[in-house]
Amino acid sequence: MKFQRVIATAAAGLCAGLMLAAAPAAAQKAKPPAQIKITNMRASPLTTFEIATTGDQSRLVGKLAKPLEPGKSTAVKLNKPLGCNYYVLARFGDDAESDGESMDLCKDRVIRLTE
Repeated sequence: MKFQRVIATAAAGLCAGLMLAAAPAAAQKAKPPAQIKITNMRASPLTTFEIATTGDQSRLVGKLAKPLEPGKSTAVKLNKPLGCNYYVLARFGDDAESDGESMDLCKDRVIRLTE
């Protein structure tokens, strides 16, 4: 199973003068998202989806509230996110499971679950 990472972008609508006055993006600290969007592109329902912090004392920060049918999307809210790197675990109705892949949720705010 693969995770397709899609970077969610937002149109800022800032004029050129404001953009010139802003600090470079590289100098700004990345902020963890309040929620991420997941899309189940598999033929089997997504039964479990969990997001946890990395490190020795992992903490669950988000999970799927109810099974997600094939072709559907939902938002998963993150509870007190810190930093950008998280472990993501997905389990499906056909007993397929992701391997607890580490992801940068500051960059990848949309996750597409595929075969």
